[in-house]
Amino acid sequence: MEISAAGRLEVRITTADVGKRVSVRRLSEAGAGGEKFTDTVGVLTSWTDGVLLITRKGGESVRVAESALVAGKVVPPAPARRRGPAASYEELARVAARAWRPVESEWLGEWELRAAGGFTRRANSVLPLGDPGLPLDEALTAVRRWYGARGLPAYVQTATGAAGTQELLCAELERRGWVREVTAEVWTGGLAPVADLAEGTGVLLSREADDAWLARYGRRGVSGVALRVLGSGPSVWFATVPGADGPGSVAAIGRCVVDGRWASFAAVEVDPARRRRGLATAVLAALARRALDEGASAAWLQVETDNAGARALYAGAGFAAHHAYHHYREPGAAGADRWPTTSTAR
Repeated sequence: MEISAAGRLEVRITTADVGKRVSVRRLSEAGAGGEKFTDTVGVLTSWTDGVLLITRKGGESVRVAESALVAGKVVPPAPARRRGPAASYEELARVAARAWRPVESEWLGEWELRAAGGFTRRANSVLPLGDPGLPLDEALTAVRRWYGARGLPAYVQTATGAAGTQELLCAELERRGWVREVTAEVWTGGLAPVADLAEGTGVLLSREADDAWLARYGRRGVSGVALRVLGSGPSVWFATVPGADGPGSVAAIGRCVVDGRWASFAAVEVDPARRRRGLATAVLAALARRALDEGASAAWLQVETDNAGARALYAGAGFAAHHAYHHYREPGAAGADRWPTTSTAR
């Protein structure tokens, strides 16, 4: 916190600092035991009517009464990661978009509107990469009209927690009643350590997802549209570990897209009866080796915040969180109960 020459804490932020990363201390409790304080670090997304709204790295918003402020200052962006590949949010957003392409897309300024018949939010949401070229309310009206014409609820995919992410847009969407439906994280790591996790023997690699792979994938709505999404990307590989129950049985699967220096991992699924036997690790290692052969050196994946097993697996492979991402649903639209859920692709 900022301390003056006289040794007092000071508030050194104003409404002019909206949009900047700040650190504040507020009085949270006062009683017989003395005063207690709470510190918050995040992006100052608004300061109106005596209330500060601060969006933390994971996307959660904290309301702070101006009257409770004890100290505050603008702080520099979060320090650069000390392990794993260096990458900006925009680079990862564009790489991720190329690895999971919609069937149909259209640009609204620097916003990409994406649709794929309702198969996954990621392929059926707006990816804002800059200015939509319209005032926000007009842009959101155009978005709702575009998705409504396709019989889909409108979703906007946003990100928080890294330089260049969209805390201000998140706050504006929430102010307009858009509902945050999903929060997950993008993790990055070096590719070579993944290839060294296991021998990867017994893993079959293919350019296409066959019926056995799709059966293990087990997602509703795996139609021709879904196959187009799954097969999209610069260089796509599907991994399969055959099961022990005869022809067509599958113990584990995975998907990898190689795009320049990046390899993405998704759809890593293991037969519940065969879990904790190293099959997911074997799948990752086999796919990583193929990606290394194609010249990749870095890896990324997506994982839900509440998937403890997947997070432990990826942390053990050297991955770490880069930023959080969220899907906001338009006000008044019914939740989409047909969306597939998976530890690495939403």
